[in-house]
Amino acid sequence: MKKFIYTLALGAALGLSSCGSDFLGTPTDSRVELDSTEKLRMLLVSSYPQNNYGWPCEIMSDNIEDNNAPDADGLRYNLAPYNRGDEEMFRWQVCVSNTSSDSPSSIWESNYNAIAGANAVLQVLEKWESEGPLDATQRAVKGEALMIRSFCHFILAQVFCHPYRGDVVNETLLGIPYIKKPETTVKPNYSRGTLKETYDNIRADLEIALPLIDNGLYEIPKYHFNKSAAEAYAARFYLCTREYDKCLEHCNNAFGGAEVDPSNYMSTIFKNLGDFYYIKDFGLFAQGSDKPRNLMLIATYSQAWRHYVGGLRFGVIRDALNSTIHGSSPAWSRFQWRLSNGKGGTFVMHPCFNGACGSNGKSEYGSYFAGNISEQFEYTDKIAGIGYTHVTRSEFTGEEVLLTRAEAKLFLGDINGALADVSVWEKARRECPSAEGMEDMFVDLSVENIRSFYVENDPGYGIAKTINVDQICPSDWSIGSAEEMAMLQCIQHFRRIEMIHTGMRWFDIKRLGLEYDRKIGKDEVDHLGIFDERKAVQIPAEIIAAGMQRNPRPSDDDTKLQPAGALVMVGSK
Repeated sequence: MKKFIYTLALGAALGLSSCGSDFLGTPTDSRVELDSTEKLRMLLVSSYPQNNYGWPCEIMSDNIEDNNAPDADGLRYNLAPYNRGDEEMFRWQVCVSNTSSDSPSSIWESNYNAIAGANAVLQVLEKWESEGPLDATQRAVKGEALMIRSFCHFILAQVFCHPYRGDVVNETLLGIPYIKKPETTVKPNYSRGTLKETYDNIRADLEIALPLIDNGLYEIPKYHFNKSAAEAYAARFYLCTREYDKCLEHCNNAFGGAEVDPSNYMSTIFKNLGDFYYIKDFGLFAQGSDKPRNLMLIATYSQAWRHYVGGLRFGVIRDALNSTIHGSSPAWSRFQWRLSNGKGGTFVMHPCFNGACGSNGKSEYGSYFAGNISEQFEYTDKIAGIGYTHVTRSEFTGEEVLLTRAEAKLFLGDINGALADVSVWEKARRECPSAEGMEDMFVDLSVENIRSFYVENDPGYGIAKTINVDQICPSDWSIGSAEEMAMLQCIQHFRRIEMIHTGMRWFDIKRLGLEYDRKIGKDEVDHLGIFDERKAVQIPAEIIAAGMQRNPRPSDDDTKLQPAGALVMVGSK
């Protein structure tokens, strides 16, 4: 061994003596030079957000309740949360105890990292475009990069800003830094600007990118902003801005045309229950890139599933459970299921939601859907049992587009069109072995039974909350009749069920102006109001410490809005 080391050292010395000039002449910067279209395309593969906004947004929504608060019988537990950050987010406080995955900090960092990658690509393309026209592949790369930049800023605005409230009010609300150039200095300063400026920039990038998207650029289109996913994102954006005519157009485009049968884009998990043995099997099936309902998938680092299981403080229980997983509706209110937790009684539940619900023995710790929250574990050392936890987000789905289209149709005055779309969503869930022989137990949705269920007879459990969308963002399109309001209640209810665990409920709470009470611990009750400042999640503590203007809170002494032109620090990425 000593002889081997000596020989190796001598060889290295000889090499240095004979090739010293070559070694010293080698650049110390080993980063990849973006000098080809293929390198730009490959950089975009890793320029999607790698952390998941689902759990932070979900725990702030009415889909999660506190096991440590007394139930109807006065029973309460003494359970710990998954981590201290969960309690802070449940209380709508600044999350300072968790900055890792599934936290506001991870949302901020992940999306700005993705934006940085997109900007690096766009900077090179801008230089090339100044020298001559881009070819077809380069234009497609530009389209994807702009779409990523628009989408990531959109998610940041949805989380850390107030909902879109129209140009006039948006001028008075804080936006988020809209980054258009790669960072080239240490600790650069950025302006948060106004919410209007943020949305104007999001819109500009989206509308430039949309016609440039080309599916031929991708080996597996569903892991990228393919055409259908880009149209679905545009529909989501215009739903938030209440431009229902544009929203409807892009929903139709996402399906491939207004005449396309949307039932082809619904989940088929309900037909395959016999093929699943492990909980993860639901996830592998539901998150498959071969499924028509999945328009775009994003692989994320996330431990979200672990927050729902194992006897933890916060879970889908009580009103949250009875308005989602165990929720009734005009179409399946006749189904009665016996409780299996030893307490007796029955509950109403559609038999075909997701094929299976996880629960925790005889306790009330919580339930969850198996498909859209399933974790896939990547081992780095199987013997030590360590590795990375992944949750694949079905970021855009046929179901979301369908229910978005129903809402757009409703506000455009087409209540029958809205009814047709919600009926497609509901009937797709009847395609299940457990429903065989029970066809007569279903009731087809109608304007009349929807009105009866949501307006005339309050279903309870917080299913039909007062919708204040016109107060949040005045629009030329509004609804006034009892039938129209009932249909809107039905749509938001179905969206809540469909997108549970994804965090999208928090976005709907904000844009629809929903309010609700939250029981915390033994005797504390907190109320989230229509215009509650806490709906704009506080930016991460480390970003505030770096100098950025924080979101105002009622208890703050400095609640005045910082001028839009003022410079504040984002901090280094």
